[in-house]
Amino acid sequence: MTAPPTFHLAVPVDDLAAARRFYGGVLGLAEGRSTDHWVDWDLWGHQFVTHLASDAGPATGTSTVDGRAVPVPHFGLLLETDAFHRLAQRLRDAGTAFVVEPTLRFAGEPAEQWTMFLLDPAGNALEFKAFADPDQVFAR
Repeated sequence: MTAPPTFHLAVPVDDLAAARRFYGGVLGLAEGRSTDHWVDWDLWGHQFVTHLASDAGPATGTSTVDGRAVPVPHFGLLLETDAFHRLAQRLRDAGTAFVVEPTLRFAGEPAEQWTMFLLDPAGNALEFKAFADPDQVFAR
């Protein structure tokens, strides 16, 4: 079986120094190539790029999930449960304001999962999840 492909995602930011503090400092991502206008990040093996775009504003749409307004669009990763909880603690230690605090959803069901939502300094929404059983990611 071959490894799944890695993705490339680019998002706008209005301050590269703030992006470096958040993605490099708070999330602990390794910085790759960069210029005065963009920074490549290693997002758990995926190529994630923050592009300086001072004219871009944060996305403002929301969708209701489990009675909570969650930001749309958003991006993130499916992590192992231990990695999810380590990241949640790292974010708490950094004083991160969560849109949705780390929460267990669907307890005892096939799609049992931990989830959390937060915003980067530019207002880009991130969601991190961890499934109790990774084989149930697409469970109905």
